[in-house]
Amino acid sequence: MGRSRPGERGPPSPGPAAPTAPPPLYTRTLALLGAVLIAAAAAVTARAYARLTEAQAAARQQESAVKALGTEGLFLFSSLDTDQDMYISPEEFRPIAEKLTGSIPTTSYEEEELPSDPSEETLTIEARFQPLLLESMTKSKDGFLGVSRLALSGLRNWTTAALPSALFAARHFRPFLPPRGQVELGEPWWIIPSELSVLTGYLSNNRFYPPPPKGKEVIIHRLLSMFHPRPFVKTRFTPQGAVACLTAISDFFYTVMFRIHAEFQLSEPPHFPFWFSPAQFTGHIILSKDATHVRDFRLYVPNHRSLNVDMEWLYGASENSNMEVDIGYIPQMELQATGPSIPSVILDEDGNMIDSHLPTGEPLPFVFEKIKWQQKLSWEEAARRLEVAMYPFKKVTYLPFTEAFDQAKAKNKLVHSILLWGALDDQSC
Repeated sequence: MGRSRPGERGPPSPGPAAPTAPPPLYTRTLALLGAVLIAAAAAVTARAYARLTEAQAAARQQESAVKALGTEGLFLFSSLDTDQDMYISPEEFRPIAEKLTGSIPTTSYEEEELPSDPSEETLTIEARFQPLLLESMTKSKDGFLGVSRLALSGLRNWTTAALPSALFAARHFRPFLPPRGQVELGEPWWIIPSELSVLTGYLSNNRFYPPPPKGKEVIIHRLLSMFHPRPFVKTRFTPQGAVACLTAISDFFYTVMFRIHAEFQLSEPPHFPFWFSPAQFTGHIILSKDATHVRDFRLYVPNHRSLNVDMEWLYGASENSNMEVDIGYIPQMELQATGPSIPSVILDEDGNMIDSHLPTGEPLPFVFEKIKWQQKLSWEEAARRLEVAMYPFKKVTYLPFTEAFDQAKAKNKLVHSILLWGALDDQSC
């Protein structure tokens, strides 16, 4: 019982179980995932290889360009090749063509943006300009030792305003009006907002020609072009832009005070860039609330300090080339309206056009009603608010050296002394 007889076999012992075949759907999923991973890896490899190939091609192209043109020649070529495709298009070559032929296009973006209208009021703006005093530059103390004469050629040759006078329509100054709903005295708003920050860094030094102005930049560009043909309405460094605030309000008029940070490029190829950065442009405009009439306009670089201009120029053909820096003093850089805006066409009561001149040849005199201001803000307070808008650190009061100790003693506080090469609250330091 329980034993097997000789010659008989017992039941076969169970062996290892055969592997179970995976479901068909699972197999297909794994295969598809593997294919996707392989394709993704191949795509990444292809992109990396393409970038490497492009970088190698660009390096070879750069090396070839240096051999063909030399470092200085490549710098000139790159300054014209704005899209960096290593080809000069007719549009990119235009500045050189104009310089060589002496021709100026019959139309420009300014004329397209600021069309004339014979039925509107116009005013004449005059430019008053006295060149920078070379003896005010620190490098003049040693006779500009080590400074190339070519480097300063643009500065030395800039002795007069590019355009002594120009005619503007009153409505061209509409960008100086406050934003809709903003009618508080002294509340700043941006005419041209800054596009730079600590994160964005600064704009390139290696430029000659300003970008075409857009929108509210157009009127400021046109005004500054009266001084020099290459104004940049946005500076390379912060604080950039233009800020304004109301200083007086009447039933029909505003007085607007403004502050503009702009700079000029005084050189053209084949010279290296030379940047001329006034401390600031400030001024005011009195205009009607619908911008159909301008009663007064003035824009100028303040000249009450011993230094009011920063200058920087390159000594090489790249962004990392050596740069010289200096500061100086310009006695006068000013735009002033010769009088209020007046109608371009004068009509009588029946709508007929009449002569705008007296029999003697003199223009008809216009009598303007005196403006009765309902609210006013002092110039000093308005200037302070615009200053704080440009330089938020000015919310803290900075005092002259001697006054600081009197305040410290009265408030029982310590004195933090700062020594500056120029002014703290403008571009000349």
